[in-house]
Amino acid sequence: MTRQRRPAQEIIAATSAELAPGSEDNPLLPLVEAGTAPLSALARLALEQRHIIASDRRAFAFLAERSGPGTACAEFFGMLAEGEKSALDRLGAYERACGLTAEEIGQYLPQAGCQAYPAYVSWLALNGEPPSVALALTANFAAWGGSCARLGAALRTRYGFGDDACGFFDFFAGPAPELEQRAVAAVAAGSDDAHGEGVGGGAHYGRLLQTYESMFWSTLAAS
Repeated sequence: MTRQRRPAQEIIAATSAELAPGSEDNPLLPLVEAGTAPLSALARLALEQRHIIASDRRAFAFLAERSGPGTACAEFFGMLAEGEKSALDRLGAYERACGLTAEEIGQYLPQAGCQAYPAYVSWLALNGEPPSVALALTANFAAWGGSCARLGAALRTRYGFGDDACGFFDFFAGPAPELEQRAVAAVAAGSDDAHGEGVGGGAHYGRLLQTYESMFWSTLAAS
C-alpha cells in the first residue's frame, strides 16, 4: 500500500512546532526585555549580524544556483538572498543607535559562537538537498522572527530606540506571504525519501540550525 505524502504546508508546520525553541534557548532576550542587557551586547549583535548577513547572502545565492534555473527552490533561495540585502540596508540605523563608529565596525573580530550558524548554512549550501534545506530554514525563520519581534518591542520601550533603529528587527518580524508561498513550493519539490513522514533530512538540518542559533544568543549574553 502506497503511503500518502503529507502536504508541504503540514510538513512545514510540524517541523516548525517540533523545532520551536524553549525559553532557555535565548538568554539575551529576557535581559533586553528587562532593560538590563548592556549596550555593548546590543552592539555586538549588530556587529555579528553584519558578518552573518554577508555569509548567508552568498550561501543562499549558491543554493539558488545549485537548485537549477526556474525551479521552486531557486526562486525561494533567490528571494532569501535578496532579503539579506534588504536586511543589511536596515542594519546601519541599528548600528548608529548602538553608538558604533565605522572604525569599530571595520575592526570588529567576530566570535566563533556567533558565527557557527552561518558556517553551518554555508555547509548546507554545499551539501544539503535544497528542498530539505528550505524546510530547515523556514522552520528556523519562525523562531528567529519571533525573537526579532520581541527585541524590536523591547528596544523601543526599554532603550528608547526609534523605528529606524528597530527596522532591522521589524523586517524579520513582519509577515512575508510571498516568501511563505515560495517556501511551500520549495518543500513540495522534495522527494518522499527526503522527508520521510514529513521531516527527515530537513528536520535534522533544522535541529542543528536551532542549536547554532541558541549558541549565537548565548555567546552574546555571556560576552
